Parts: sequence; C-alpha cells; structure tokens
Amino acid sequence: MEDSRPGSDPIVEIKEGMKAADYLCDDNIATALFLAGELNKPILAEGPAGVGKTDLSKAYSRYSGLPLIRLQCYEGLDEAKALYEWNYKKQLLCIQADRSRDLTWEQLDDDLFSEDFLLPRPLLKAITSDGRVVLLVDEVDKADVEFEAFLLEVLSDFQVSIPELGTVVARQMPFVVLTSNRTRDLSEALRRRCLYLFIDFPDPERELEIVRLRVPGVAEELARRVVAVVRYIRQMDLKKVPSISETLDWARSIMVLGRDVIDEDMIAGTLSLLIKEQKDLEKVQANIKSLARQALS
Repeated sequence: MEDSRPGSDPIVEIKEGMKAADYLCDDNIATALFLAGELNKPILAEGPAGVGKTDLSKAYSRYSGLPLIRLQCYEGLDEAKALYEWNYKKQLLCIQADRSRDLTWEQLDDDLFSEDFLLPRPLLKAITSDGRVVLLVDEVDKADVEFEAFLLEVLSDFQVSIPELGTVVARQMPFVVLTSNRTRDLSEALRRRCLYLFIDFPDPERELEIVRLRVPGVAEELARRVVAVVRYIRQMDLKKVPSISETLDWARSIMVLGRDVIDEDMIAGTLSLLIKEQKDLEKVQANIKSLARQALS
C-alpha cells in the first residue's frame, strides 16, 4: 500500500505498485485510487470496452493485498442474485429431520432463517467480510434501473436489511469500483456518489509500454509494429475495435509462431485474434495491404 514515510508521494507509490501488479496507470488513475481509499468513496470507471477497467480492480487487489469480490451485472440481475438467497434445499432437509421434534412454528422459523441457511452473494460477502476487500461491480450499465437504485442504497450506507435477521452493517468499508461501457446512461444520483474516472484507449507510447510490460521478451520493433497495426484498425468504422487485451493476444501469438515480421500473410492468418465480428472482419480483410504497409512504416 501507500508509503506513509515523510516526503513520500502516494501517487508515485500507487503508480509503481500498480506497475508491479502488471497495470500501467497515469496520474489521473493513481489519484482516483488514492482518493477512493482515503475518502471511502466508490470509483465509477467508464470508457470503451477493452480499455482495462476490469483489470484496474484486479491489479489494485494484487497491489493492495485485498481479496477481490466481483459482481458481474446483466439484464435481469436482482437483489437475490447480488445480495443473498436462502438455502431452500438445506431448509427442506432440516424440516424433514425435525419432524420427530415437537417444535412450534415460531421455533422452526427461527431455526430455518438463521445464518446457517444463508447463501451470501457478492454484495453481502463484501459487507460481512472481516477484513477489507475490493468490490468490483462490473458493467453496471447492463443492469436494470431498479437494480441501480438498490445498489445506490447499499453504497450510500454500506448496510443491508435482511427481514429475518435485521440490519447488517459493513464490518470494514470495501474498496468499490464500478465499471460501465456506457451502453446506457447511469443515474445522476449514482454518479454523485462516486469518484468519476474515464478510461480511454491509451496513446501509442502508453500502449507500447503496456505491450512491453505484459508480453515479456517481445522484440522492440515487433511491439511497435503490433501497436501501429492495431491503432490503424481502430480508426476504421468497425462495430467492435480491438481492445488492449486483443493487442496483447496478437503480440503473444506472433511470438509463439516464431515470426518477427508482420506481412500480409501474417495479418490474414491471425486477424481473427483482433477482429471478432464477421462484417468487421470482411472490412479489415479488404485493407490487408494497407495494414501491411502500416506495419512497415
């Protein structure tokens, strides 16, 4: 974690620590991480798909040594899947086992709706954890508006109400990161609750630095050519442009193939590692010669 020695710069410490955790972050990202920890405020990380928003939480977990709890959002996600459910099968077995005991309904109800029968989901796990955790609420924009309102309530007080057990208050404030690909607008209330962080595709030098860090042993010239081709493809009118993770996959694949030259044949044979939509693939294939020239420029 951050160095508390006099004169130390916490932003520099975070950047160095995150780099050791295989994540390159700029001053804006490092500052957001520092303030989120100091102010106990969630981070809302928005940006295009594939720019490293999810990896930010994973790397911070490695850097800080805090366990990572992930809630993957999707359409139809409800409180039961995010917070808790009752173990109905175990409750049924308990009822069958208790038939021989002369219990009142009140006594049976107390037995069945205790923590022994509770199945905690990610939000409740984060709140009831004995130590601090990193809570990743991934792709919150995919969840329904109703769930977003419920999530806001949880993040505001870091406590939840379980009718059968009462109010559960967080033992330790989790470090929370919410990610969004901006498929829909999030509420102003949620945005006000968070520190806002926009993460875009990096500039060429930063992406080259990422390739060097995440693809050990890659030749400098090959790394530069990989980045040049990928950035050229991103300028095309595609449904889904290559993400940073796809840049890394492509660089690793070229190394595995034992090639050090990116020519038309190499691009054509490995293009599916970068392009994941058929129409996009056809459009890029029509520009193979231009891509090969870009690799040599």
